[in-house]
Amino acid sequence: MTPIGGEAAGDHRVPAALWDSLPVVLFLLNVLTTHPPGEWPVAVTLTVAAASPLVWRRRAPLVVFALVATAGFAQWVVDVQLPSAFALLVALYTVAANSGPRVTLVAGAVVEVGAVLACLRWTAEGAFLTPFVAVTAMIVAAAVLGVNVRTTKAYLEAVRDRAARRERERERQARVAVAEERTRITREMHDIVTHNLSVMVALTDAAVYAQHRSPEKATTAMLQISETGRQALTDMRRTLGILRVDEPDAERHPLPGIAQLGALADQLGAAGLPTRLDVDGDHAHVPATAQLTVYRVVQEALTNTLKHAPAGTRAEVRIRCSTESVALAVVDDGRGPLSDTPGHGITGMRERAAAYGGTLRAGPLPAGGWGVHTRLFLGSGGTVGA
Repeated sequence: MTPIGGEAAGDHRVPAALWDSLPVVLFLLNVLTTHPPGEWPVAVTLTVAAASPLVWRRRAPLVVFALVATAGFAQWVVDVQLPSAFALLVALYTVAANSGPRVTLVAGAVVEVGAVLACLRWTAEGAFLTPFVAVTAMIVAAAVLGVNVRTTKAYLEAVRDRAARRERERERQARVAVAEERTRITREMHDIVTHNLSVMVALTDAAVYAQHRSPEKATTAMLQISETGRQALTDMRRTLGILRVDEPDAERHPLPGIAQLGALADQLGAAGLPTRLDVDGDHAHVPATAQLTVYRVVQEALTNTLKHAPAGTRAEVRIRCSTESVALAVVDDGRGPLSDTPGHGITGMRERAAAYGGTLRAGPLPAGGWGVHTRLFLGSGGTVGA
């Protein structure tokens, strides 16, 4: 927003220099109409000397004030009383509007000294006090007005700066939210695709092996492959559909939780990994996002077992629910991953557990096999889609 008299590109406001030239014109007109022609040379010269520097008062307020004060003192020396002395009030206002308190006080003191000298010379005998008080009041008003303008400009600048910082903070938070959402979707898609493809590969191998010896088992395996594929498509549509407000699947298919672990265990059992599920405690109070975390950790752990463990491996899932936390253990009697380097699956499980203040341990068991252990603290919150 450009102040009155300021210049703004594309508008039709009066330039600041033209506004500052107006006092010069007014003072000259006053001189020409109130003084006889014989006094014009001295009066016009002193008026121009006192008022013309105001044209540059915004660029160099202190220099302009010094010039105007010098011209005012020259008027007092030659004993010519002119209205251009009011230019000193304009210069004082400009100094107060653009300088600190100390400079403003010094400038005000200079003008006040000029007021004393003027009142001593140009007031009637015994009438010093009334004009002096009036002039002092104008000096104080000009200084206070300038200080208020400076304070207002500083406040508006602080408001603009604060608004800019808030806008930058909102942009930063939006970028963080986008990154978190991207990570969440990547994690979900990894779990969905890896798990279902691993189950489908295992079922396909079983179907190929049984197609000649036991056609009925091969047919059952193929039907399970079809069902697993449809479930994978549903999970992917639900995961991506959460991002769209017009996607009904997000409401028709709730996020999987502890109650769906039984179906998951059956699915893994059909794929060749017999899985025992043991849930202790009521999980009704566990938030949906925490239940999703439990489900995804179990799903990823069992998928790793299915991919890496030899035939005949058995798995067990133990879940203990309390009002404060959910303890989770997924163990098997196989050999676990072939590499000790954690892959994306284990990293994803650790990130999910960390969202609820938990530390995930994944590694070989002392008695053989592989285990994944963690505890989710329900008071830690977590994030949607964790």
